[in-house]
Amino acid sequence: MKTVTIVAFDKFTDIDVFLPWDLFNRVRLLEAAWQVKLVGTKAKHTSVCGIELAMHDTIELCNEADIVFFASGPGTRAVIKDPDFLNRFRLNPARQLIGSMCSGSLILAALGLLEGLTATTYPTATAEMKRFGIQIEEKPMVVHGNLATAAGCLAAIDLVSWMIERTLGKEASEEVIASIQPVGKGLECIY
Repeated sequence: MKTVTIVAFDKFTDIDVFLPWDLFNRVRLLEAAWQVKLVGTKAKHTSVCGIELAMHDTIELCNEADIVFFASGPGTRAVIKDPDFLNRFRLNPARQLIGSMCSGSLILAALGLLEGLTATTYPTATAEMKRFGIQIEEKPMVVHGNLATAAGCLAAIDLVSWMIERTLGKEASEEVIASIQPVGKGLECIY
């Protein structure tokens, strides 16, 4: 059973949780042994648009997960300054796929995972990333081994696709992504 965790926090960007949630859960329709869990530091976190979202587990589940996906949003600025939040992670890019959306890259930087690497992030987080000593590439996605950063909410499609392909193969990734393409642009929907 593969475990995917999506890390949320107060003031997360809605689409950066809900779009990956939907895409990762489409994998289960392919009959893959796959579970997707929303994780946080509280039982519920509230999005930047005001949606209260129940968590399935705590962020410690990330330490054993196969895939760890960090959301973005104004709330990243608080969690990167919270040692209690950061110290709960024991991530290992040698055995885990780890990715972030937009300002979620600040969390990867604060955890020391991007040291010596380049990354991408949303333009409003560029100055903060540079304070961590990270060189920014203005690309939708930057990959270094098992670490990936993506920028621009719809780049979540690329990031999730990469994570599915690395875990289950190209065919599974293509099938999931085809299921969200505009009519006439992809394979037949899996629903």
